[in-house]
Amino acid sequence: MSRSKNPFLIPHRTDSNTYQLTLNPSCGLPEQVCDEWKRRSFQGLPKELANHRNPKTVIAAKAAASALIAYLIKLQEIEGNSCRNPVADITVGKWIEKFTAIETSPRTGINASRNRPYSLNTVDSYYSYYNSHIKDDSICKLKMSEIEEEDVLEYVTRLSVKRFVKIKNGKQIIGKEIGGSRTFSGVITFIRMTFSEYQKKAKRWFNPFQYMDAPKNNKRSWDALSEDEVLRLFQPGVLVETMELAVCAALFLSGLRRGELYALRPQDLDWKTPKISVCHAWQRLEKKGKKLGPTKGKKVRHAPFDPILQQAIRKLWVENGQHEFVFSHKGGKSIGTNWLKRHFPKWLKRAGIELNGRRIVPHSSRHSLASLLEARGVPLRYIQDLLGHSDLETTKIYLHSTEKTFRDISGKITEVMDQKKEQLSQERTHNIFCVKRKLS
Repeated sequence: MSRSKNPFLIPHRTDSNTYQLTLNPSCGLPEQVCDEWKRRSFQGLPKELANHRNPKTVIAAKAAASALIAYLIKLQEIEGNSCRNPVADITVGKWIEKFTAIETSPRTGINASRNRPYSLNTVDSYYSYYNSHIKDDSICKLKMSEIEEEDVLEYVTRLSVKRFVKIKNGKQIIGKEIGGSRTFSGVITFIRMTFSEYQKKAKRWFNPFQYMDAPKNNKRSWDALSEDEVLRLFQPGVLVETMELAVCAALFLSGLRRGELYALRPQDLDWKTPKISVCHAWQRLEKKGKKLGPTKGKKVRHAPFDPILQQAIRKLWVENGQHEFVFSHKGGKSIGTNWLKRHFPKWLKRAGIELNGRRIVPHSSRHSLASLLEARGVPLRYIQDLLGHSDLETTKIYLHSTEKTFRDISGKITEVMDQKKEQLSQERTHNIFCVKRKLS
């Protein structure tokens, strides 16, 4: 089919008494730009051509079309051929690679405009997915403008049968297939996101993921401790140091994530209300170049500030002094991931908590807290908000009952601590009495 020699078409719509505009490549603009101006309303003209948006006659419509062509050609001369469709000829690999660095990601500006900066942890995950599972695949050589659903399905097949590879003691170990794993779900979800962003720039482009369901994440959740096991953690002799008691209370009674706990500052503690304002979290926590940034979800939330935690922090500051971060040693250096990795297994062992195949890690404290609250009838919506998963405004009506639940849990912990201390005191007195009898 031969191309039209007319630079534009302006058919008249009798139903609305308006004109439509279609630009043809013969006008001197790239085909990709013309594709964006097919059967378009004049109301969509740029603001610079606002006076041409409502042509009433054929002559006015032709003048508006000519003005648009001149405007787009001038814009191309200033900004180059990429001004209207910057990704027209980019390959799949180059497009996806853009999202692996904050400086090049098309989403950086979008997030910044919402005052929700990109998470470094998220970008690191994208970088790992791209380098390990995408960049060396043949799909990267295809052009984004030409890729089809069949190409994507073939890639998904290759990825699913690919096996994990680990290097241990200098030897390469072949693991299980990637299909069905959390990594598989992450890679596909990442690619789907990049394709959706491309579609926003090339509005007439067909997204090959459009009729494909997103993969389900078969991630196994962390297990939780029972109420009895949580109480045993706070028995005397389990949390030996003041730092241990303070950190354990922040995990199990406030539901803080590790990055949030390490980033907690004195000004985040409201001693009057009382409550904790969770404002910041460490990103790239276990890597070089860690950075203090917003919390997961980019929202400030309020966490309970239990009397047990209050007393522990006061005592900690008496021993170590008050520094930039709440949980700091005498020299001012805050505790890190290695500190919690060393101490958490010790707490479980001292408390006599058997794992029996359960996955109990520091993050399990959040699951344990959620389980305790749910068992006491606290609405799920509030629990999600408490843990930083939803908005607080919709659940404020539940604050009273939830505060009572926290007081009940805190009271039980205090009771256990006092009973154990009394029992130890009685045993010590009995031993002294026995020794005196033997000596006499």
